[in-house]
Amino acid sequence: MDINADLGEGFGRWVLGDDAALLDVVTSANVACGFHAGDPLIMRRVCAGAVERGVTIGAQVSYRDLAGFGRREMEVAAEELTAEVLYQLAALDGIARAEGGRVAYVKPHGALYNRVVRDPEQARAVVDAVRAYDPGLPLLTLPGSAVFGVADGLKVVAECFADRAYTPEGRLVSRREPGAVIHDRGAVVDRAVRMATRGSVVAVDGSEVALDARSICVHGDTPGAVELARAVRAALVEAGVKVEPFA
Repeated sequence: MDINADLGEGFGRWVLGDDAALLDVVTSANVACGFHAGDPLIMRRVCAGAVERGVTIGAQVSYRDLAGFGRREMEVAAEELTAEVLYQLAALDGIARAEGGRVAYVKPHGALYNRVVRDPEQARAVVDAVRAYDPGLPLLTLPGSAVFGVADGLKVVAECFADRAYTPEGRLVSRREPGAVIHDRGAVVDRAVRMATRGSVVAVDGSEVALDARSICVHGDTPGAVELARAVRAALVEAGVKVEPFA
C-alpha cells in the first residue's frame, strides 16, 4: 500500500504543513503546482526533499483558485482546463527533473478532484492533459470515479482517505458538512488498517463500503498531520502491509 500526502501547500511567507517531516513518512508526495497553493521555490524545495528521500513525486493539479485553496467549485471550459492542467504538470516536472527526479503520477486537488469523480467532461479534460504530456503517467482518483470511464487506456489508480468521512455511495463527505474530516488518531489509524487489509470503510450511516484502493491519503494540512501519518504507517507495517509507492 502506498501512503500519499499533499505537500508544498504554502505560498511565499505563508507556511502550511511540515513538508520535510512528512517526506520522512510518506511514499508519494502530491506536490502543489501553484494554482491552489505553492510557488516555484516551495515546489523546488519539496522536489529536492523528495528526491533525497526516495519519495515518488506527483503533480497535484487544481482549478486556478489560489484565494480559495482550490476548494471552490468552478466552471472551466474543457479546452481551457486541459491547457491549465498541462501547464501545471509541465512546470512541476521541469522543476523535479532539475532536482534529479521526475513527476511519476498526477492527482487533482480539492474541487477539481471531486468534480472529475462525477463529471465525465471535466474528467476527460484532465485525462487529455496527462495524455498530451506523458501517456505513461497514472492518474490518482477515487474508486468508481468518472475518470475510469474516459481514461481510454491511460492508467488510473484508486485511492482512499484515512482521515475523511465517506457517504454510503463511496464518495467523500463534503467539507461543508460537520465531521467530514476525522481528527481522532485512533479512528484514522483503524480506518487505514481496515482499508488496506479488508478493502472497506464504514460510511457515515454505518454501512460498509467496499474500497479497492492502492494508495491511502493522509492530509498534510490538518493539525497533527505528521504524527498522524507516522501512526498510520506504523500501524500498516504492524498489520503486515508492505508500504511502497504505487508509481
